[in-house]
Amino acid sequence: MPEYREYERGITTWLNAYVGPLVEGYLQRLADGLPDAHISIMQSSGDTADADRAGEQAVHMLLSGPAGGLMGAKRIGELAQRPQLLTFDMGGTSTDVALIDGELQLTSEGHIGRYPVGVPMVDMHTIGAGGGSIAYRDAGGMLQVGPESAGADPGPACYGQGGRRPTVTDANLILGRLRPDAFLGGDMQLDMAAAQRAVGELGAALGLSLEETAAGIVRLANEHMARALRVISVARGIDPRGFTLASFGGAGGLHVCALAEALDMHHALVPVHAGVLSALGMLAAPHGRQLSHTLTGTLTEIDPASIESTLAQLATEGRAALRREGVADAEITARAAVDLRYVGQAYTLTVPWEGIAPTTEAFHRAHADRYGHRLEEVVELVNVRVAVTGPTPKRTLAAITKSAGSPRGEVRLHGFDTPVPVWERTALGHGQTFAGPALITETVSTTYLAPGWHCRVDAIGNLLLER
Repeated sequence: MPEYREYERGITTWLNAYVGPLVEGYLQRLADGLPDAHISIMQSSGDTADADRAGEQAVHMLLSGPAGGLMGAKRIGELAQRPQLLTFDMGGTSTDVALIDGELQLTSEGHIGRYPVGVPMVDMHTIGAGGGSIAYRDAGGMLQVGPESAGADPGPACYGQGGRRPTVTDANLILGRLRPDAFLGGDMQLDMAAAQRAVGELGAALGLSLEETAAGIVRLANEHMARALRVISVARGIDPRGFTLASFGGAGGLHVCALAEALDMHHALVPVHAGVLSALGMLAAPHGRQLSHTLTGTLTEIDPASIESTLAQLATEGRAALRREGVADAEITARAAVDLRYVGQAYTLTVPWEGIAPTTEAFHRAHADRYGHRLEEVVELVNVRVAVTGPTPKRTLAAITKSAGSPRGEVRLHGFDTPVPVWERTALGHGQTFAGPALITETVSTTYLAPGWHCRVDAIGNLLLER
């Protein structure tokens, strides 16, 4: 990490030394087991590197899984003609939220736990809210949800593996939004009695009925996630109402409509293969490198030739790395950017490099967008950056038929006087539309279509939701 800030640079180097040997050993065993395969490894920045070199810079892989999910969401968004996405990936323990505005947003100020990681990685915000988040009564008598999770073992009470504490998954089951006989495509039967016992004990302590407690758990979990989505959008000067909310992960579909309503958004997307979107994203990621170097000076005094020279050196280094991985030079693109700040500030904003005058003006606009104001101060250069990438694999997904399916049954949900239809996602056809309330079940997740929302199925099976 050839950048200033000694602490962050030192921690990044230490993390690389700590995980590097473990990662190199794993990758070597993987390569030995697949001698005829060309193996690429996902990096935290949303691009890939060859396995025989990735282990040397293992710190670039710390967020590779979530980066795969975002690359999958980006590709699905392109296919659905929804390039502007707010994403939330809700699993069992945590929820990752991010923003995609045509391209993935990167940061060099990320953290893993309490450790700063200075290398470029996808810009996301993570909170302890997932299907396994535990609900409890705090010392003041208030209902709380998370960040402690029941994990996979024993898991939520309804898993029937000995868990006794109520979770978000148990609450969704009690409200009728999860079907006991449709979990994992019917391969796992959920224990309703165990969920009722766990949530009921909490409700008794709170003086609430079983259903009131379950509804409160879900509402509180939704508020935690909505707050996280505001951090990644509203707090940065971005109006989420012009974006589409994309949910993935095993639990995301149960909460997508409520979160969109909380942010006054009118469009949502539940991607096809939403439960395994990270795997799809890894197949859609290009080879790439993110290179940087500290170069300081005010833009009123620094020689532009020195900036261009340093950028050219980084681009040459990146192109050489991709050529070693079999990428033709003619297919490699290089994008230059700079980290800028007003003199006296501690933190920077990254803007594309287009020459002194246009880059200075771009920084003023970016500062006004992020912080609500611009200053008549001198602008200072801190770092230069080059993103070098190969061609993006054009992964396509099979089209589904236009035959319209029909509900496979009805179910009673808390808060509704009449039963609501249950749709099997694999039976839905291209162009099919229906209105909420409804449940849409599939092997790896369930989507709750709330009242006031309409669902349309696109050509590859994405669920396009509109309020």
